[in-house]
Amino acid sequence: MEKPESSAAAESAEELEDRDPNNLNQHLQVMWDDVIGEPEGIRSPECAWRLSGHCFRLSRGCCYVLLSVLIAPLLALCLGFTFACLAFQHIWCLAPCLRVWKITCAATRNFLAAVTQAIVRPIMEGLGYLCYNIRVFSQKLPDGPHQKEDLLIV
Repeated sequence: MEKPESSAAAESAEELEDRDPNNLNQHLQVMWDDVIGEPEGIRSPECAWRLSGHCFRLSRGCCYVLLSVLIAPLLALCLGFTFACLAFQHIWCLAPCLRVWKITCAATRNFLAAVTQAIVRPIMEGLGYLCYNIRVFSQKLPDGPHQKEDLLIV
């Protein structure tokens, strides 16, 4: 009888299979065919092409593993500290400051709305009552010399 896989084991196996689930590094094209290509008109001998491909893959793999083993843990430690500090800054500094700013702006907005309703609105309504009966007529002016009464025709 087979032992059923736990969900945690399935998740960890899936994490190891796809290490870039959000496609953060899909722009990195580091395969042999992505880096080296010979055009139709010029070709190296087949043995040189294959040997070069094997050397490329071997050196890339060894160098990446070496750098991953030596530098990646230290870099991960530094990045962990960096993101922890960033999260701390956002949670304990920026979010409260933004909340204070939002509350202050709400109070200022309420004050300005009251001032507008009390002062600016009555003035604008008065100007509206003064100007509501203005009518504008347009007509074509006759061709010819301008006369003094033509100056006020709109």
